[in-house]
Amino acid sequence: MTRATLMGQLLVFIARLITGAQGHWRGCPPEALQRIYFANHQSHFDWVLIWAALPHELRSLTRPIAAKDYWTSSPLRHWITREVFNAVYVNRTRTDDQDPLEPLVQALAAGDSLVIFPEGTRSNKGVPQAFKSGLYHLAEQFPHVQLVPVWISNVQRVMPKGEVVPVPILCTVTFGTPMQLEAGEDKRAFLERARDAVLAQRPAGEQT
Repeated sequence: MTRATLMGQLLVFIARLITGAQGHWRGCPPEALQRIYFANHQSHFDWVLIWAALPHELRSLTRPIAAKDYWTSSPLRHWITREVFNAVYVNRTRTDDQDPLEPLVQALAAGDSLVIFPEGTRSNKGVPQAFKSGLYHLAEQFPHVQLVPVWISNVQRVMPKGEVVPVPILCTVTFGTPMQLEAGEDKRAFLERARDAVLAQRPAGEQT
């Protein structure tokens, strides 16, 4: 067993110990299909929680998107995201001739599934901010890939923006019904529908 495998098992254990990392597959079963899981984004812990909520056999097929400047800023962060999570790095600062979606397109073309956060940045407002256009363009280029809306509950209380020490609180990850870009659907309508699909997975009674 490799060091990366052991570290992955340790991180899953820690995530479940702190949060429970309960995965609720409300709209689809956990299948080895190519998917883009798109979720609300409130902390650096978000994609770890989704990854931990996936069945073991899906983790190696599913890659999170990671900001290259932050997640390669130390040898440990770089090693964990590269060797354990097989993250797709994206540049938050780029020149005009760089396509920010190119690494994601390459990963999808290779058959990988992705975890993305269409807001583009973390929010502490409770509900997602308006989605950026990346999800629309990926849906347009890869119509065969299932788009699965995901709601992460309580993670902002485990590790809010600006904090580095997690607090034990029960969290859930709810996976909704897959959606796709409809024929003739424009970008604005699609992104609003995608955001509504994420919000629809929020448990009844959850405070925002």
